[in-house]
Amino acid sequence: MTHQEPETEQTGQTQDQSRERLAALEAVLFMAAEPLPPAELADILGVTPKEADELAHQLDAAYAGRGIQVTRVAGGYQVCTRPEFGPYVAKLHKPERFRLSRAALETLAIVAYKQPVTRPEVDALRGVNSDSVLDTLVQYQLICEAGRKETPGRPLLYRTTDNFLGHFGLNSVADLPRLDAIPVDEAQARADVPPLPPGPAPNQPDPESESTPPDEQSAE
Repeated sequence: MTHQEPETEQTGQTQDQSRERLAALEAVLFMAAEPLPPAELADILGVTPKEADELAHQLDAAYAGRGIQVTRVAGGYQVCTRPEFGPYVAKLHKPERFRLSRAALETLAIVAYKQPVTRPEVDALRGVNSDSVLDTLVQYQLICEAGRKETPGRPLLYRTTDNFLGHFGLNSVADLPRLDAIPVDEAQARADVPPLPPGPAPNQPDPESESTPPDEQSAE
């Protein structure tokens, strides 16, 4: 009968614990409806936020060559399908897409790069009234109110949401492209926005902020 050294036994227990936590992380991310930040994952798994980060990277590495991946988006981790397999997934699930108008994209870009920003400040940059398009972006959950500015009249401030980050695949606003790297060609700047979660339909926007009519919507 062989005797197992204490150090070897301890190493085996550590490896078993690591595998269990990795499997637990996979289960948690699989069930999560939203990206989970490292701090929340750390609390769930009983590890430090740094260890949660390391486990997420290990799980993503384990998915190499498979159809899913672990991505960091909106400040958290999420299991999702790889972009290259989108055409196959689309055959199973065909979400309705909408295309943001030029006015909506222009206003969204101003909020993203200048946030927090007020309506008068957006109006000044665009040169037109932006009330309707800002309201539409709020209803689409791409921007939200962020308090009031301490100036006469105390106008509302707006900022982008986690939903905005998720739609555009960003971990934080720091991941936005540099302004000098954005295409000047207006056609290149237009973007398809994935569908929003089920919820009340937004009010009809004004013509300037209107999204593409249903018969022109992308079927991708």
